Formats: sequence, C-alpha cells, structure tokens
Amino acid sequence: MPDDLSAVRPKNYDPNIPCIKDQVSPQEWAARVDLAACYRLIDLYGMSDLIANHVSARVPGEPGHFLINPYGLLYDEMTASSMLKIDLDGAVIAQPPFDYGVNRAGFVIHSAIHRARHDVDCVIHTHTAAGMAVSSLDCGLLPLNQTAMRFAHVAYHDYEGVVLDLSEQERLVADLGDHDLMILRNHGLLVVGATIPQAFNHIHRAELACKTQLMAMASGAGLISPAESVIEATFQAYQPHTRRPFGVLDWPALLRKLDRMDPSYRT
Repeated sequence: MPDDLSAVRPKNYDPNIPCIKDQVSPQEWAARVDLAACYRLIDLYGMSDLIANHVSARVPGEPGHFLINPYGLLYDEMTASSMLKIDLDGAVIAQPPFDYGVNRAGFVIHSAIHRARHDVDCVIHTHTAAGMAVSSLDCGLLPLNQTAMRFAHVAYHDYEGVVLDLSEQERLVADLGDHDLMILRNHGLLVVGATIPQAFNHIHRAELACKTQLMAMASGAGLISPAESVIEATFQAYQPHTRRPFGVLDWPALLRKLDRMDPSYRT
C-alpha cells in the first residue's frame, strides 16, 4: 500500500466516467449504488471531511473483496462506478479509469474489520466536529437521552497516531468486539452494520447523540442521568431481535430524497 500522504491529483481525472453496470453482477451493482448513496448522504447531513474518511462495503458473493472510495474524490462526487474494489491485503481488484489510489488509513481500518467481523457488510468512519469533541472527553458518550441510550454499550479505542501501521489492526478489532459503534479516542467515530442502510442509520444517530451531549454540557446546567435499568431496557428495545433492523424503512425514503436532488450517484 502506498503512503497516503504521497497522493497527487491525477492528470487524467474525468468525472464523466463510463457506467460499469453491465460489467458487474446485479448484486454488486446494487451494493455500489447503495454505497454511493451513503457517501452522498453523509455529505448532505454534514458528516464529511473533504476527501478524508471512508465508507466501505463488502462485495456480495466475494467475501474477500470490498468497495471503498478513491482517495481524492469528494463525497458528493461519488458514484456507483467510481468505487475501488480491493482485497483484504490491499491489492486493487478493479478501479475506475483514473489514478486515485486507496487511503492507507482507510485500508488499515476497514480491511481489519471486514476480515474479522463476518456479520458486517459496511464500515463507516467520520471526523465530525461533534464526534471528535466527544472522542476527546474522558467521559465519552453519555446515555443522556433516548438516542444516546441506543449506544449504551459503546466501544472505545485509544489513540495511537494516524492509523497507518498494520500492527494496530488486532487492537482495533479487539476493542470493537461485537459493538455497532466505536469511539476512536482523540480521533472520531466508527460504526459497522450488517447492511449499508443499517450502518448509515448508526452513524446518523451516533452523530446526533454526540451533538446533543455537547449542547447539554455547554449549557452549564446539571445533567440528568436515567437509572441504569432504564438505560439497559432502552438499549435492548433498540436491538434487532426486539425491533426491525435499522434502515429498513428510512433507506428507501433517503434514496427518494437523493433522486429528487441529484440521481447521478446511480451511474
């Protein structure tokens, strides 16, 4: 894998790349469309960071391959045909007709999780102001409201520097365990989901929980903490075995929203 600090803008970049729908399986194409939509939605809801950060999705029927963004495109430029397909060792299996490579940190983080968590199809990592702020608090994410209680069992991973060293993968996976949300201390947020819609729902709600915590703390008023039994009961009420999986109802509505605004993500 190349050092991600060495990337330069390719001279042959053309945003009007050919659509590859007829070159991949229908299942892979559907995953590409959903992944491109996820990138657009993260940008739409204010969770992107220029070309930094990454969302990945496992390729259906190809457990050793996953899709991720080329390092150089903004989130609102992402389309179904512009994804890189790489394997768990970082080799590029397929890429669009330009020279953007893989963000090294994106490869290290996402390949580790896709290799270890076979229940996970999508991984999202963000550097939002609210997420970074909460990641820097010794108290972490507090179960101050119903949305935050959904993540009552949150994981934490201590900061070790920019995630470029493969030796950190084992610790990342161990700290994540079977959680849906991990706060990367002094860094940002990371969520995983069994589907792309589920993962987007996780990051949207985790971001909301961080924002509301910071607003409450900034008010200077006392914070109300519900009883532990109430927090746990609320957490359990949000689990898939209790309710339908996240994203089932809201994802089609979000795609309709994107289609009204700009359907080019589907190309």
